[in-house]
Amino acid sequence: MKENVGNPLHLTSLNHVSLLCRSIEESMVFYQTVLGFFPIRRPESLNFEGAWLFGHGIGIHLLRSSEPEKLPKKTEINPKDNHISFQCESMSAVEKKLEEMEIEYVRAIVEEGGIQVDQLFFHDPDGFMIEICNCDSLPVVPLVGGMARSCSRVKLHQMVQPQPQTQIHQVVHP
Repeated sequence: MKENVGNPLHLTSLNHVSLLCRSIEESMVFYQTVLGFFPIRRPESLNFEGAWLFGHGIGIHLLRSSEPEKLPKKTEINPKDNHISFQCESMSAVEKKLEEMEIEYVRAIVEEGGIQVDQLFFHDPDGFMIEICNCDSLPVVPLVGGMARSCSRVKLHQMVQPQPQTQIHQVVHP
């Protein structure tokens, strides 16, 4: 195998995120009605309770916890917690829809070089953090060499793990 310094494992994309949940049914409803995922066929050889969903170019694999009572119950929305982020077309439309659905969220703003990125954070039924943002306006800038690119146009083989410094401002919305 030819050594590829910027991509040593020759990765091509994110395939799925697996999430432990208390209730497969409740989580499926959430990911379908709130985030627009749709159920897909799951291999019959998997001998544990779960469901697969697909949307926005990635899969969500829901796995029923064998000890659901031991899953942490998160109530505080902390943007610095583990999360998955989705870009959207309209932050105001997302915020309006979250309010209509009575989903508690936290609004945050990241500012970098005169560019403002809006973020909304909320939990799924099991406390896993979801972020919705307009992050595509913030360029991905390599720390060494290379050109700035938008998130949607980045090619992994052209990048070397950028880690931009940002400021975060938060506002909580019930």
